[in-house]
Amino acid sequence: MSRTLADFVAATSWADVAAQSIEARRSILNFFATALGSARDPVVMAAMRSLSPFSGAATSTVIGHSQPMDALCASFLNAISANLLDFDDTHPETIIHPAAPVAAPVLALAETRTLSGRDVLTAFILGVDVECRIGNAVSPRHYARGWHITSTCGVFGAAAACAKLLDLPAEGIANAIGIAASQSAGNVENLPSAAKNISVGNAARNGLFAALLAQQGYEAAPRAIEGPLGWARTMGDEPDLPRLLDGLGKTWEIAKNTYKPYPAGIVFHAVIDACLLLRERIERRIDQVDSVTVQGSALLLARGDRPVNNERDARVSIHHCVACGLLLGAAGVAEFARETVVRADIAQLRQKVSAELDREMPDGAARVILRLSSGEALTEVVVAPRGSQAAPLEDRELEQKLRDGVRTGQSNWDAGRVIDAVWGLDAADDVGDLVQSLRPPLASRQTTSN
Repeated sequence: MSRTLADFVAATSWADVAAQSIEARRSILNFFATALGSARDPVVMAAMRSLSPFSGAATSTVIGHSQPMDALCASFLNAISANLLDFDDTHPETIIHPAAPVAAPVLALAETRTLSGRDVLTAFILGVDVECRIGNAVSPRHYARGWHITSTCGVFGAAAACAKLLDLPAEGIANAIGIAASQSAGNVENLPSAAKNISVGNAARNGLFAALLAQQGYEAAPRAIEGPLGWARTMGDEPDLPRLLDGLGKTWEIAKNTYKPYPAGIVFHAVIDACLLLRERIERRIDQVDSVTVQGSALLLARGDRPVNNERDARVSIHHCVACGLLLGAAGVAEFARETVVRADIAQLRQKVSAELDREMPDGAARVILRLSSGEALTEVVVAPRGSQAAPLEDRELEQKLRDGVRTGQSNWDAGRVIDAVWGLDAADDVGDLVQSLRPPLASRQTTSN
């Protein structure tokens, strides 16, 4: 399996993936938007303080900051910040968030050598394809066992993409993928904590590390993924090879990518949309709400029927998403921030919400039933929420998301320059120079690096 994927990665050129370039740039634009939105988050700042004394040559940009770090540290930090707010892109079949573990090391590596935008986009598209195809092959049992699939599969995409950029032969790419199998980790139990983001950061860094080791001649078992004691069986079941290989090189997983309008788990977006509709139907008479029932799939309930103790819980809570839609009429970064989560009126409304299983509802859909003190009941069903493949975000919405991210992340980066750079990525002669040009000037550096 590793060698089949490696042969595919080695043989694929820009001409083969050019048609996917627009979606790739949308994904990278969203990656910058979410990373900028978390640039000053305490989790990111703590990680920077931890890594700074051990960083090597400062070659690579930390998004939202001025001071570069080495490529491995920058990969780690940018993947963390891109994933931190649960605002990143989503591959619907697997619920993998593809960009964070792949774009972070690809861009960090690009700053250490001269690589064109087409080189970088080709590697990124291939990395996304590898991580999502491996995810397809082990879904849904892998996630159900408790493995955080963005982290565990993201490392393979990072390894393949970085090996491509290093111009490794097929054998070297196969070794990089096999080495990545020994560095794959991350569990679902940790989702409400910062430990979740550590594993996403490790996926990016470890994938780059795997490619660098392979470049130096490190080898891996030929069947590190599908062997009797390989990654797939260790972390789930025997891989479904047809799901992994069908359409390889003809259909592209990045074409299925989706982008979130709300910084919450994607399975909750239908809940938010339904509640926004109900808020208008009751003309914002929230004081008359007696109870709220949310009906959805087993996945919705498993991920979101939980008490809310902090802002991380809120981003994966049915109850808080209801409160955002009904009471606040919005579900942006501010609505999931701690000061909002602890508000008494928000907590009171969350207590009125109950969740029920409806086995007929598909994943990602929700039915919300609102009962008023008058006895009246109103219902909204949302099957295709905003941001889904059926109702995708437009380019201008992704651009606005990035502008908002600059503000909420308290960064002094220029949003317009980032947007222009990403849209023009396919024409860039040197992506390293392009990314470095986005950092604020030296005078700002001295202000923001403290």
